[in-house]
Amino acid sequence: MRILIKNGRVIDPANNIDKVTNIYISDDKITAVADSLDGFSADQEIDASGMLVCPGLVDLSARMREPGLEHKATINSETRAAAAAGITSLLTPPDTDPIIDTPAVAKLIRKKAQDAGYAKVYSLGAATQDLLGENISEMAALKAAGCVGISNALTAIKNPQVMKRIMEYAATFELPLFLFSEDPSLRHSGCVHEGAISTRLGLPGIPEAAETVAVARDLALIADTGVRAHFCHISTLKALQMITRAQFDGLPVTVDVAAHQLYLIDMDIGEFDSQCHVRPPLRDQRDKQGLREGVSKGSISAICSDHQPHEVDAKLKPFSQTEAGISALETLLPLTLRLAEESNISLSDAIARLTIGPAKIAGLDAGTLGLGKDADIVIIDPERYWKVCPENLLSRGHNTPFRDWELKGQAIHTLLAGKTVFERA
Repeated sequence: MRILIKNGRVIDPANNIDKVTNIYISDDKITAVADSLDGFSADQEIDASGMLVCPGLVDLSARMREPGLEHKATINSETRAAAAAGITSLLTPPDTDPIIDTPAVAKLIRKKAQDAGYAKVYSLGAATQDLLGENISEMAALKAAGCVGISNALTAIKNPQVMKRIMEYAATFELPLFLFSEDPSLRHSGCVHEGAISTRLGLPGIPEAAETVAVARDLALIADTGVRAHFCHISTLKALQMITRAQFDGLPVTVDVAAHQLYLIDMDIGEFDSQCHVRPPLRDQRDKQGLREGVSKGSISAICSDHQPHEVDAKLKPFSQTEAGISALETLLPLTLRLAEESNISLSDAIARLTIGPAKIAGLDAGTLGLGKDADIVIIDPERYWKVCPENLLSRGHNTPFRDWELKGQAIHTLLAGKTVFERA
């Protein structure tokens, strides 16, 4: 199949392209990004006039819920939602059931994603067996099975010596270590940011020190071991400042932020709105603004969805007893486009945080329209307004604090390796 995508504004930060031009595709690969190509005869033409044409988006954290929690979502349902959101590559954390601590589970997830055919799903292998934080997993076997990194998901590794051994092992096999830094003793039973809002609502708080103490420990061990480490879903300005300083000092560390942390703060919890129950918790206005500045300055090189779909009942208990998380695949793109309008960040840089930025972190050959690369492409209507409501979401999870928000910008055509996997009417 030879495809011509013509007249679109092509934005490919990996190759410093931002101009109205054409993309030529043959044999599922990018043949050229140019105004014309002699001798090229297209079997299909897609007119992208007035649209943005970008590399398929890369999401560093999206729970598919399969295997083990199919009552919440499945690989088929969530990769279909990802395609509708312009996302063609996703990383799934290891906290499935069974846990991704054996090659068999990693291979199962990859096979199911291939069968679904909507997006490429990459697994993060468990850092410790059963995610218990005690015995180190067989990282070499997990890498051979296709895992692109190592993580202990949301479970803290309490013993610094175990963490040091994990880092040494991961460094040996050149596996990036994905860290969710949170001190469990300081978090205790908290469910919201510790501050005036938690006090007013009578909810147990999570202090910012729960994050900063854990980040400080992890940075010290990274300096000692030299492992390539990535901090996931950072939520506080102080923690970001520590990581930015470490980057300046030459430590091999990167960091991402969940899109909702760039828009919501603890005040949005209102009167116990469980849709705002997330982990790490929504912080205060200064943290939100600091994270936005981190995105614009480049210290935060990726924005992720932190997609966690839930069934309706999971959010119907008293706030502290509800399950944390947001169904966020389909709001990732429009929230990032809105950030480019509201903050001191160019559209190209915003797209970079969704494409080449996360691709480099995970070591994926994705997020670019380079010649010979897989034709993973999203065509975006930047002026398309739509309302976030259950009937407009393809994800099985409808748990979102952005319900009834009117957003602007939506994927209208998604190609995966040159094949159309989603087309909006």
